[in-house]
Amino acid sequence: MEHSHQHAAEPPAPLPRRTRDVLTAVVLAVLVVAAAGIVATWPRDVPSASTGYVGAQTVRGEVTGTRMHTCRAELAEERLPDGTMPETVQCPDATVAVDGAGIVTVPVPAAVFHGGLGPGDRVALTRYPAEAGAAEAYVWEDFDRRLPLAVVLVVFVLFTVLVGRRRGVAALVGLGLGGAAIAFHVVPALLTEQNAVVVGLSSSTAVMGVVIYLTHGLSARTTVAYLGTVAGLLVTAVAAVLAVDGSHLAGLDDESSYTVTVLTGAVDLRGVVLAGTLVAALGLLNDVTITQAAAVWEVRAAAPHAGFRDLFAAGMRVGRDHLASTVYTVTFAYAGAALPTLLLVRLYDQPAGQLLNSSAIAEELVRSAVGGIALAVTVPVTTALAAALVARSPVAPGAGEVTR
Repeated sequence: MEHSHQHAAEPPAPLPRRTRDVLTAVVLAVLVVAAAGIVATWPRDVPSASTGYVGAQTVRGEVTGTRMHTCRAELAEERLPDGTMPETVQCPDATVAVDGAGIVTVPVPAAVFHGGLGPGDRVALTRYPAEAGAAEAYVWEDFDRRLPLAVVLVVFVLFTVLVGRRRGVAALVGLGLGGAAIAFHVVPALLTEQNAVVVGLSSSTAVMGVVIYLTHGLSARTTVAYLGTVAGLLVTAVAAVLAVDGSHLAGLDDESSYTVTVLTGAVDLRGVVLAGTLVAALGLLNDVTITQAAAVWEVRAAAPHAGFRDLFAAGMRVGRDHLASTVYTVTFAYAGAALPTLLLVRLYDQPAGQLLNSSAIAEELVRSAVGGIALAVTVPVTTALAAALVARSPVAPGAGEVTR
């Protein structure tokens, strides 16, 4: 009885030495440029804001009870839906057993109270010491979320390590490096008004240069993904500058942005929008480029004699599906972030044109569109680079042969 079988698919042979040397030189050049950008924009004399009260400190305690009492309406948010200001409103107070300092009563924002505040909740207060004849005072700060946050993070780390194993650990290290870059370079540099595009590009490129090899190992496939990511970041930067400038987005759509401007007196929040768009695009681009590079390598392993055209076509079939799903991810992620603004706009019953023209919504639309543009360009660029390199690699001996 006659039978046949095909040898299992084997990965293509290593790339020619000269090709590998060129790839290495390109990656090193990119990293050198990124390092130069970080050095040029490294923050010095970072401004800081003071509470204005010497000795003010955060203390923590447990809520023992809450109550409502009538008080005069003084805050803008206490206006009625028709725009008028009532004479009196119901104001909530909370009694808090402060750790090591007894029980105090503090006013609580109405939104916090109605959102759920009751006995047993751990909270943080700001304590202002007595001075110049004024008595010691306590002011509401926020809930004390340290324990639940710690639990969530520990569970996240455990699942990541258990499922991802070595790669999971590497991914966590990469997250730490990315967080450090944002904390010690991006944020301080923006506060000292360094060029936002240079800051975002240099930090993102340098961090990804470390993280991607740490997570996926040293290989030509990883290098293709890295170079594809860098290309996507460049496209993101160009598209973001054109879109933000053309839309006159100044980043002044929320209270935090306004507070930053007031406290620093000079920070260009347009730059914050640009840098934020670059940082947000980083994870998406890395996901797509890794997938595209892997797809091309897998196609060549299954079809050892496939040339550039076949490899590119097969890779793009995967890329189109991935692009479509990722666009949904980007759009709905930004929509979720803008949901409070959407609720407010809906309450005012604004026309669709006016809704889209508002700064907060326009900023999210620009981010989504820029992310989509970057992804649409990055997929074919990465796929083409991977196909070109893999097509140049020699076919492993015996690959694809049929024996009987």
